[in-house]
Amino acid sequence: MIAANHHRPRKPAGHGELRATISAGDILAHGNHLLRVMTNHRCSGALPIQSNRPAFRIFLSIFSLFVVAFAAGQTSPPVPAMSVQSSTTPMADTPSPEASKYVGAETCKTCHEEIYNAWEKTPHWKTTLNTKGGPSKQGCEGCHGPGADHVAGGGDKTKIFVFEGKSRQETSARCLSCHAEAHEQSHFAQSAHSSSDIGCLDCHSPHHAKEKEFLLSREQPQLCYGCHTSAKADFAKPYHHRVNEGLVQCVDCHNPHGTGTVRQLRSLPSGDFVCYKCHVDKQGPFVYEHVPVKTEGCSSCHSPHGSTNPRLLNVSLVNLLCLQCHTFSSQLTAGGPIGPAHNQSAKYQACTMCHTQIHGSNFSSVFFK
Repeated sequence: MIAANHHRPRKPAGHGELRATISAGDILAHGNHLLRVMTNHRCSGALPIQSNRPAFRIFLSIFSLFVVAFAAGQTSPPVPAMSVQSSTTPMADTPSPEASKYVGAETCKTCHEEIYNAWEKTPHWKTTLNTKGGPSKQGCEGCHGPGADHVAGGGDKTKIFVFEGKSRQETSARCLSCHAEAHEQSHFAQSAHSSSDIGCLDCHSPHHAKEKEFLLSREQPQLCYGCHTSAKADFAKPYHHRVNEGLVQCVDCHNPHGTGTVRQLRSLPSGDFVCYKCHVDKQGPFVYEHVPVKTEGCSSCHSPHGSTNPRLLNVSLVNLLCLQCHTFSSQLTAGGPIGPAHNQSAKYQACTMCHTQIHGSNFSSVFFK
C-alpha cells in the first residue's frame, strides 16, 4: 500500500490550492524512504538505534499514523471554481400586444394641440404620471381608449371613443370607470342626479373647465342655479346662507354625486346633520335633548337656504313656530302650564325669552338655561 502511494502521479497545482494538499503523497513516499534508509544503516552498523527494539517500533508506528492521518485530511478534492452568471442581467422589455395599442398623450398633441394645451392645466393631466394603472389609465387614452388604430386610420373617429353623440349613461360609465373608486362618487348610480338623467358632462368639462379644481363647466353657484331655480330664489332673500357672497358653496352641504340621504346632504363622521359642521354649539350631546332637533333635523324649524324671517325661521313669530308642536292640549296632557298661565303680553310672546336653550340643555329640562 505504501509502495503504491510512492508511485502515485502528482497532480498539477490548481489555482488557489494549498501547497500541503499537493505534497501529501510525497510525505508518505518520504516516510517509506526513511524506513529503508534507517534499516540499511542498521544493517551496515552506521545507525546506533536498533530497529528491533520496542522504542524504535513505537516511533515507526506513531510516524506512520501521523502520515496516514495527514494524508486523509488533505485528499478531499479541491472545489472547482464556479462561473457565476449574474441573475440581474436586464432582459429586453417586450411590449405586450395590449400595450402596443396605445400611443401616448404626446402623439395626440400633434393633431389636437389646442385641446391638449387646455387639458394640460387640469388635474386630469396628472394621469400621465400614473405608472401603476398602465397605459389604459394614462393621459388622453385613459378616457378615449387606445389610439393606435385612430392614428393609423388618419384620425378616424370610429376607431376611438368620442364623447360627443354618446348617451349620458355611456359617458358617465366612462368617467366612473376611474372615479367610482373614490368615496365622493361611489353613490352616483343611486343619486337623484343619475335618476333624473343628469350625466357627468352636464356639470363637468374635462378639456375646458371654468373651475379647475372640480373641472366644472361653470362656477358655483351659477352651475347649480341652472336647474335649482328655487334655491336661487331662496339665496336672494334677506336672511340666507352666504352662498352668493362666496363664503359658502353648495357642495359644502350637498354631495352632487349622491349620499343615500334626503336632498343628497352630507353628514358628519358621527352621523349627525351637516349643519353641525359650522354650528358646533348646537350639536350636543345634552343632558336634556330637544327631541325634534335630533329626530327631524334643523329644517323642522329653519329654512337652510334662505328666509324672510330672522334666524332663517320657517315662520315669522317664534311662538307660532313653537305652538305647532306645543299646543295647549299637549301641555294639559303633560301636566304643564296652559295658555292663560303664560304671560301673553307682547313682550313675552317669544318663547325664547324664557326657554333660551331650545336646542338642548345640560341644566334644565324645560330649556331655561
